[in-house]
Amino acid sequence: MRSRLPRTACLLRVIALCILLSHTAAYFGLTGREPLVLLPGPFSSEPHTGKAHLKQCEQMTLTRRQKRLCRREPGLAEALRESVRLSLLECRYQFRNERWNCSLDGRGSLLKRAFKETAFLLAVSSAALTHALAKACSSGRMERCTCDDSPGIQHREAWQWGVCGDNLKYSTKFLKKFLGQKRVSKDLRAQVDTHNINVGIWAVKSGLKTTCKCHGVSGSCAVRTCWKQLSPFHDTGRLLKYRYDTSVRVLSVTNAATGETELAGPRRHGQSLRTTDLVYLEDSPSFCRPSRYSPGTGGRSCAKDTSCQSLCCGRGYNTAMRLTSQSCHCQVRWCCHVECQTCVREEEVYTCKNS
Repeated sequence: MRSRLPRTACLLRVIALCILLSHTAAYFGLTGREPLVLLPGPFSSEPHTGKAHLKQCEQMTLTRRQKRLCRREPGLAEALRESVRLSLLECRYQFRNERWNCSLDGRGSLLKRAFKETAFLLAVSSAALTHALAKACSSGRMERCTCDDSPGIQHREAWQWGVCGDNLKYSTKFLKKFLGQKRVSKDLRAQVDTHNINVGIWAVKSGLKTTCKCHGVSGSCAVRTCWKQLSPFHDTGRLLKYRYDTSVRVLSVTNAATGETELAGPRRHGQSLRTTDLVYLEDSPSFCRPSRYSPGTGGRSCAKDTSCQSLCCGRGYNTAMRLTSQSCHCQVRWCCHVECQTCVREEEVYTCKNS
């Protein structure tokens, strides 16, 4: 029997992770069923032609409706792959010094639960897909969208000058269409997932800025062209990591005025739950020992003075010596050549003990 979960939240759950909730396959960044063994590279220099994109669409774990959208939109498959690359690399970078380091081991079990880490995976996945779609539009890699709707500049002129704005408006609209129509749900987990998805979209929107370019004699600003541009995705990842660090545990309450259920958390600094807060339902495990959620921290590298104590969970750490080579004694030669020597030095390396 199918659940009444909103399609948006349902599509973000892997079929193996929500058998009791839905029988629909899903594709959504780090919350999808893709094995993520081989990461795709950044966008290729040439747009896909012919039937190449059709093959990519068939290789992905998509619903029938999503596959239809993918086949109709050359460039979408590549944008989906790029969003996986962005989200995974950023997740690993932001959690490189944490006990849970965005390891793919245990990802399936982790997504069954409503931990803080699950909230981050949902947010960074929706942010990456929003970002990748907007960039695909502005670079001309998707046929049904172009530059943003900046006033006073034609799309062809924008591409000529290299000032095509990132089309965040289209990418946000298309993302909601791709995930399915959103409906009101009384299911607490569905509300939490949808909330965290929207936090990811908000994080991308908050980094949208106006950039201007001057046209005129000797660089004067007699004529100025402005367009919208997204911040680097690393900035979005840093913002979401901050939201993870300040995430809120929530519960479901009934709105006395409307009779509908909604999320609520403890008041902090005199403020109620905000739409920009990442939220979760249950406390996370320690991630210290190998479990269904992570491989643990044994064997992880750490910094002696900063992270070893926390990362190694009180088990201590091993110290080893290794030789490293680096450039040194560099000198500039006329005219434009730099010559360096190679120096070898010995350094200490620290790794967490297994027991």
